[in-house]
Amino acid sequence: MTSPATPVSIRLLDREYTVGCEPDERDELLAAAKLLDSKMREIRGSNRMVALDRVAVLAALNFAHELQQLRTEEGRHDRELARTLADLNRKLDGLLDTPPA
Repeated sequence: MTSPATPVSIRLLDREYTVGCEPDERDELLAAAKLLDSKMREIRGSNRMVALDRVAVLAALNFAHELQQLRTEEGRHDRELARTLADLNRKLDGLLDTPPA
């Protein structure tokens, strides 16, 4: 049985939001909020007239792009690892198939 979500207050661009969160995920939520706030401040820069929704969408797009890059890179590493393991398996099979001298 899961524990009920508890309210957690986060601040983004000096605005407070309350969101529900599992107690064991609170620290990760606060860290994510801090990261998002930092990205939003970076995007907004010194122009305080930029609409909050535009800043939020651009921050989300930035994070989605970074996530996609990581997934692509991870897929590349997975394929390289699979090739290396297949090569090692072929070598081991060759060694095991060779009769002892």
